[in-house]
Amino acid sequence: MAKLILSLEGSVIREIPLDKERIMIGRKASNDIQIENLAVSGEHACIVTILKDSFLEDLGSTNGTLVNGNPVRKHILQNNDVIEIGKYKLKYLEPAAAQKAGPKSVEDFEKTMVLHGPASARSRALGVPGGPMGPGDTQNNRPAAGARPGPFGAAATAQAKPGEAAPMAAIQILTGGSAGRELDLVKNLTTLGKPGVQVAVITRRPQGYFIAHVEGANFPIVNGRKLDAQATRLSDHDVIELAGVKMEFFIKK
Repeated sequence: MAKLILSLEGSVIREIPLDKERIMIGRKASNDIQIENLAVSGEHACIVTILKDSFLEDLGSTNGTLVNGNPVRKHILQNNDVIEIGKYKLKYLEPAAAQKAGPKSVEDFEKTMVLHGPASARSRALGVPGGPMGPGDTQNNRPAAGARPGPFGAAATAQAKPGEAAPMAAIQILTGGSAGRELDLVKNLTTLGKPGVQVAVITRRPQGYFIAHVEGANFPIVNGRKLDAQATRLSDHDVIELAGVKMEFFIKK
């Protein structure tokens, strides 16, 4: 399990294990990591951990957040990164077993977004054009012919048994200029949405697929219900609304 080492002027104050999906940092007592310093905002930053990946986000703080001396708004944490909040430092450490060859920057992370991926063979067969979501993509755009209708929210028919990997699944865009495009969820972590507007992540776990909010004032909607800060398990044919676009999650048979 990854952890943070909180220190002030070289003196270690305490260790904080990242044992929750969302860790809040700030001056208020309600934060998971409270730093009582006037240079620290009430709710200064947060760290979201999904599987073995941790993401730091500055929550619009007055004095900003630094990582390795550089100001950041959003950052994928790497082993030995040093977060600076006011005069305090938080060193991010992950055990050797958790080291992985993952994305090394926010730009690399965002290149895995479903809307920037290649069109699948199935989409090409439907004659649906590719391309990322554009500004005109909205929930009211017409779904492409051939989009999988499916019962919204129907129970998954191929959930993983204990000890087995989750079944293969995919996402199909239902609205907008990319309607009909499809992406297999082959990675343990796939991002969806528009940076700076709304971003969510789907993780593949042995128990199934889970969606969680990463960035943006609005949370994703699944089958008409707005999600909260906790990861939510997806079922076959769930319809996700994110950054003004509808997409369907489905288990591949």
